[in-house]
Amino acid sequence: MKYLSLIFVTFALTACASCSKSDSSGSSSVAPTNLTVSATVSTNNSGNVTFAASATNAVSYDYDFGNGVFQTSTTGGLTYRYLTSGTYTVNVIAKGSGGQVISKSVQVTINVTLSLLWSEEFSVDGSPDPTKWGYDLGTGSGGWGNNELEYYTSRPENAIVQGGILKIKAIKESYNGSAYTSARLLSKNKFSFKYGKVDISAKLPTGAGTWPAIWMLGNTIDTDGWPACGEIDIMEGRGSEPNKIFGTLHYPGHSGSNGNGNTTMISNASTQFHKYSMEWSAAAIKLSVDDVVYQTVPNSANIPFNANFFFILNVAMGGNFAGAVDPAFTSSTMEIDYIRVYQ
Repeated sequence: MKYLSLIFVTFALTACASCSKSDSSGSSSVAPTNLTVSATVSTNNSGNVTFAASATNAVSYDYDFGNGVFQTSTTGGLTYRYLTSGTYTVNVIAKGSGGQVISKSVQVTINVTLSLLWSEEFSVDGSPDPTKWGYDLGTGSGGWGNNELEYYTSRPENAIVQGGILKIKAIKESYNGSAYTSARLLSKNKFSFKYGKVDISAKLPTGAGTWPAIWMLGNTIDTDGWPACGEIDIMEGRGSEPNKIFGTLHYPGHSGSNGNGNTTMISNASTQFHKYSMEWSAAAIKLSVDDVVYQTVPNSANIPFNANFFFILNVAMGGNFAGAVDPAFTSSTMEIDYIRVYQ
């Protein structure tokens, strides 16, 4: 009897030893092994990199491109485009059917040459190009919030192109119940884009109470509302602090005065043209003046900066941000030499 029991135990142990590891569903699974990863960088400076990963017993491959962007491939192969030059550490995780993983990292060095996607050089005198720009019209206090004091018009007195320069002029005058007039141009329904680099050359107005802004809103403003659509303030200024430049992002949790922003000081903001820039990718949004970055906000799928945005150009008067207007103010102009978008 003891002999028969010993035979049974021996048989059971032998049978178990021959079993493969099973996942929670009872299916047999084996951990992936022998992971290899290769990266081929495009020679045309496009930023494209072709990756190939392979591992025994792997069913999927998770890529971390080293810039905050992630992607999964079931075959191990994919092509990813980097938008900015740099050296990136790419980590690849191969997964088995039972959840077992193995990982490997490679480094890639990217040189990206950006191409001009869209530009506005303001080369034709007269009204701003209607194929590129529309207008918001009406009172700032009624239509746009912020307790602004201006009435936005489409008159040439408030917005005109002269000598290759767009001029948006705020004027102290009684107009339709408002004490000031100005203009607010926007590229909504005419041009928008997602990701890239923006350079804008501008000279700012003067006088306490002026509020020049070069900014962007998400295309979903009409359906999602603000701040869910997202807002990128590439440049804001206020006449009471004439050389202080504000760069801010607004989105849920960071709206109004709680925007995710920073400031920088420059010289001669109203007497010289300066370059206000934005670099925008799935990884981050960087704001700079004259190529000096002063604000960086990490991007992610949890905030609304992964869809198309359009431009807005305006000079507001007074309001919550700009404060009281100098009683001696009569008029002042924001000048824009060019807007260039690269990808």
